[in-house]
Formats: sequence, C-alpha cells, structure tokens
Amino acid sequence: MLNNIGLPGLLLIAVVVLVLFGRGKVSSLMGEVGKGISSFKKGVKEGSEEVEDSGRELTAEMKSEEARRDEKLRDVTPDDQNRV
Repeated sequence: MLNNIGLPGLLLIAVVVLVLFGRGKVSSLMGEVGKGISSFKKGVKEGSEEVEDSGRELTAEMKSEEARRDEKLRDVTPDDQNRV
C-alpha cells in the first residue's frame, strides 16, 4: 500500500499537514523530534561508555584475583635433603 507513494504523494501529505497544523506548530514539532534524536544518541553513547567501564573493572578484578590465587599456590616439592 505504501509502496506506491512517490514524490508527488509525499508533497501532498506535507502540504496537508502544513495547512492543518500551521507553520509554527510543525516547526516546533520538528524541533522536538530533533531534541529527541539527540537525546537518544547521547543515551546510547553514555550506555556504551558504561559498558566499557564495567568491562575494564571486571578485567582488573580478574587480574587481581588471579594474582591472589598465584600467591596462594606455593611450591610444595620436598627439599633436596628429603629426596633419596
């Protein structure tokens, strides 16, 4: 159904919307849409930064845990004097 809308159809829709709502209302509506898009992009950027930060924290935690585990592992082989 919407596949047959061409440039003339889109222009007609734009003119009808402009006549119904007026120039000021359409302009403010488009401004709000722009603000919403920029807010969405900002949220996505902050979310990805948060994921990267938590990944770094997890990596650092794993490294410190590995170091603690290595400290606990000690060589328990007998000394040379106990060998036969």
